Amino acid sequence: MNILEKSELIKNQELTARENVERFSEIIDQKNPQINAFLEINKEHAQKKALEIDHRLKEGDKVGKLAGLVIGIKSNINVEDFTISAASPTLENYLGSYDATVVKRIKEEDGIIMGMTNMDEFAAGSSTESSYYGPTNNPAAPGLIPGGSSGGSAAAIAAGMCDLTLGSDTGGSIRNPASHCGVMGFKPTYGAVSRQGLLDLAMSLDQIGPFASDASGIALMLESIAGWDPQECTSMEWEVPSFSNLVGEDGKETLNGMKLGIVKQFQEVTDKPIVKIIEKSIDQMQEMGAEVVELSFDYIDLCLPTYYLINYVEFFSATRKYDGRKYGSKIEEVCGDEVLRRIHMGSYISQKEFSGKYYKKALQARSLIRKEITRLLKDVDLLAGPTVPKLPHKVGDTLEPLEMYAYDVLTVMANLAGIPAGSLKAGEVKGVPVGLQMQGKPLEDAKIIQAMDAFENINK
Repeated sequence: MNILEKSELIKNQELTARENVERFSEIIDQKNPQINAFLEINKEHAQKKALEIDHRLKEGDKVGKLAGLVIGIKSNINVEDFTISAASPTLENYLGSYDATVVKRIKEEDGIIMGMTNMDEFAAGSSTESSYYGPTNNPAAPGLIPGGSSGGSAAAIAAGMCDLTLGSDTGGSIRNPASHCGVMGFKPTYGAVSRQGLLDLAMSLDQIGPFASDASGIALMLESIAGWDPQECTSMEWEVPSFSNLVGEDGKETLNGMKLGIVKQFQEVTDKPIVKIIEKSIDQMQEMGAEVVELSFDYIDLCLPTYYLINYVEFFSATRKYDGRKYGSKIEEVCGDEVLRRIHMGSYISQKEFSGKYYKKALQARSLIRKEITRLLKDVDLLAGPTVPKLPHKVGDTLEPLEMYAYDVLTVMANLAGIPAGSLKAGEVKGVPVGLQMQGKPLEDAKIIQAMDAFENINK
């Protein structure tokens, strides 16, 4: 049963919202102490909302698209009366005083917010190990990291703790953990979903997006939260498609004639066992009628340094408000090593005497990368390839910063270019999930979701 089918069961009163909440509450009680996907759970809030939805359904009143579905929110997205800590001691006692635009829209569609999920501190990481509240464990590969920085949101889906979750993606922070945990994760086109109420990591790169166990869940959540927001300056005016009406079609019909761009450099930087899984996936799509076009991307070596130079500077700017005066503690006095590293690097790079040497050149490189990605996508529908170039490491293993950053080499380009991208499970290497990444043209988010759905259907 997929998420759309479950939604219909609730609306048809074959499954009550109360029953849905109670079932997930039991699973959270059982699994969360070991997995640590949720940092805060508010069962009372969820049960109250569920009873209200059931009453309205019984009375024949109209309910929203997400009615009765249980949802987790990454802890850097504001939810009124929930703790918005960003997994940092800087904000450990900060209660949200308002709802982010995406949260308002979830509530308007009668989604039930169960709690706040774990993450790398201030989203600075790729493993969810830098959380002040301890690491999240990977339900799909016990003992290994779930990826990051939205590891709690991905793990909550993989462990069956809720129907849907939200994460934020700055350089792969939705797609990376989706790959490691064997679930679906989607980064929308930059500006397609409002960032209002998100605690910035890097404002020109950040994008809020959904996790789900299937494409119908991605579609349903995205059509609920997407669209122009007058309160948010990067928000775009666009006609949001009815994504949920585009899934569930015959996979062969969707993939037949679709052009998939395969970039040889993506595979060159990826471990061979993962490449084999991805090649098999592409062969499957070819068998369903997709056309494969081989492409070359000469600037892959530029992507990581360009991304991190911009990330450092924008993160340093974003953290200046955490000075201990208005709320929380002064960030430099309490934060972890990775956050402090990015603050110091951003401070250094943004100094007048170094800005031209580093930051301005990074912006020039970003422009070059964008043009090259536009060229790659010109004659194809989607780019298809691995999401992450290597398997997740063991929780607690010490990695050098550059080793950790290397997880993002295949995902940062979508953020630098502002294009949509999604990840779904392609297979396993020794029991560890491997993600297939699909990237598309700006505002062609629907095409990616349709392709993800088609691939899911041919692998059922």
